[in-house]
Amino acid sequence: MQEHPTSWLIFTHHQPPVTPDDFWKAWNFEPSILIPIALITLIYLWGMRNVWQRAGAGHGINRRRYSSFLGVLLAFLVAFVSPLDALSDVLFSAHMVQHMILILVATPLLVMSDFPLAFLWALPRPWAQSLGYRLNRSQTLLRIWRVSSGPVFAWLLFTIVFWVWHASTLYEAALEDEAVHILEHLGFLITAMLFWWVLLRPTGQKHVRYGMAIPYLFGTLLQSGILGALMTFTDQPWYPSYAALVAAWGLTPLQDQQLAGLIMWIPGGAVFTLLTIGYFAVWLRALEERSIQMQRDSLRARQALK
Repeated sequence: MQEHPTSWLIFTHHQPPVTPDDFWKAWNFEPSILIPIALITLIYLWGMRNVWQRAGAGHGINRRRYSSFLGVLLAFLVAFVSPLDALSDVLFSAHMVQHMILILVATPLLVMSDFPLAFLWALPRPWAQSLGYRLNRSQTLLRIWRVSSGPVFAWLLFTIVFWVWHASTLYEAALEDEAVHILEHLGFLITAMLFWWVLLRPTGQKHVRYGMAIPYLFGTLLQSGILGALMTFTDQPWYPSYAALVAAWGLTPLQDQQLAGLIMWIPGGAVFTLLTIGYFAVWLRALEERSIQMQRDSLRARQALK
């Protein structure tokens, strides 16, 4: 069988390509992966320690947020250190699992962990105070943040990045160049964090926030489902770099791509479907609570006039 001319380029991390026989030996202990994970962990733990010294254990950064950060670490280890990372070099479906872990598990947990607070408390106090002062005083940064943290902008940015990186040209470039691959993962990480921050932030009235979340999530369910369906029902593989690699795993390139599409479409879609239903339920409850509160306020006002 003739080897695809670009297939050797994707093995910057794993030489030779992983096979079923050596899958469980293909752990990734490269410093370029372990050092950032260790650095993020040290920053969070040091910041949490400083917060707890000032506010008391379990306060400021509570145990739920701490548990969320432990979930982030587990997700990163599974996605980038476990043999899944080696498998993602030879199977598009494994690469899709890696992306789903990053987007649907790691980033929402990172938002819930309140990492920015831990980061500020990990800095020396003069640095943190200076940084906070400059951020609050910069009108340009405040305007940028208001726009970028709006639901419409966050959703559009997340959707554009999600689709663009699955275009054949860019996806192939990420397979062939590790710098582009890192850029791809950073793009998913940053835009997904913004997406989840807009959804999970506890701001505004409940009935407004929950009502916004319904079209926000449904639109995401729709666009990701369309992309997953396109991958599933196509009759041609999109990414030729996998062509010479999937046979060892008992798949054809088209079957591998269809499996990746199903992973995006069904498990990924299930997450957004359940969230949409959940937010719809709490939105109805918030509307009911608001209606009851308005009736009570109206009754008090009438009694005050008597």
